[in-house]
Amino acid sequence: MLIYDIDLHSLTDLLNQWNEPAYRAKQIWQGLYQHFYDSPKQFTNLPKSLREKLAENLTFSPFKVKTYIDSSDGYTRKTLFELPDKNLIEAVLMRYGDPADNPQITAPRFVSANAPLSANLRGAKNRRTLCISTQAGCAMGCVFCATGQMGFKRHLSSGEIIAQVMYYARMLKAENQVVTNIVLMGMGEPFHNYDNTMAAIDRLNDPDGYNFGARRFTISTVGLVPQIRRFADEKRQVNLAISLHAADDESRVSMLPINKKYKIGEVIDACHYYVAQTHRRITFEWALINGVNDTPEVAQKLAARLKGLLCHVNAIPLNPTLGYSGQATSRERAAVFKESLEQAGIPCTIRMRRGIDIQAGCGQLAGAVYS
Repeated sequence: MLIYDIDLHSLTDLLNQWNEPAYRAKQIWQGLYQHFYDSPKQFTNLPKSLREKLAENLTFSPFKVKTYIDSSDGYTRKTLFELPDKNLIEAVLMRYGDPADNPQITAPRFVSANAPLSANLRGAKNRRTLCISTQAGCAMGCVFCATGQMGFKRHLSSGEIIAQVMYYARMLKAENQVVTNIVLMGMGEPFHNYDNTMAAIDRLNDPDGYNFGARRFTISTVGLVPQIRRFADEKRQVNLAISLHAADDESRVSMLPINKKYKIGEVIDACHYYVAQTHRRITFEWALINGVNDTPEVAQKLAARLKGLLCHVNAIPLNPTLGYSGQATSRERAAVFKESLEQAGIPCTIRMRRGIDIQAGCGQLAGAVYS
């Protein structure tokens, strides 16, 4: 059993079965989530007999790090993990800070699994955002997404989701840095793996453990209506983003097959319900595809859809994938799209593209084997 799959209550019960005092559970919990221990040997505050029991009965790592790669600007690192069943997943670390703090690397760099982060990045300030996967592959089949193109392999357990975060938290700690944001926008549809995704967030949010604030998580979904409503009823403080990408059903179904099941009107209705229940703003993700969904006319249609909804549109020029021939919009067309939305009263941001040269951008993760 993977130790990250166990919550504190279950860990306490397990130790009780081993005739260990209950307070040992808190020591183990803090070792995992505050000190980022990844081996029973590191728990030097525990008796040797208990460390041996942990080693015999629990697994501390659910994957093998095959490799990772840095983007040419030094801001982004993508890591390839191999699970015990040989499925591959990817997770991404994105750094935001002063470009002067970053190394001037002229080409993507493949690095060994144990390489430290660049010393030149240690002075960079501001955000350290993780993009975490919730599934191996994806069943949603979005046509411009590399993960969707590879098909669905399996759900990740809550512990496999958590372990990606702990891996990067451990790495950043070695550089005197911390994770500031976690987005569940990697491989997979988080709401298709709802229970495991939420269990992972709850465990990472535990004030006695990693204590990562709920408002620093963002979940992205293609629009699974029942799960949006369930999420709203739970009144979580976690941020919600909807991958919309089209303003009418005909256009959206050509890009996102899930629209056959949940029409745009149903998705928007669920978003109104979410805002009413939580009083939180919702974000709509929009991949700007040249000549497809980047025109002022489409912006006006989208604005009409979103009128009266507490929301924000987060647009980004399409990231290229091998399985889709569409092209990213130009900077000029993106600016016109943004202006059209804002004139209609809908806030819009054109998001910075990150890690495109190493296929680490939104929609580009596919568990690739590098060489």
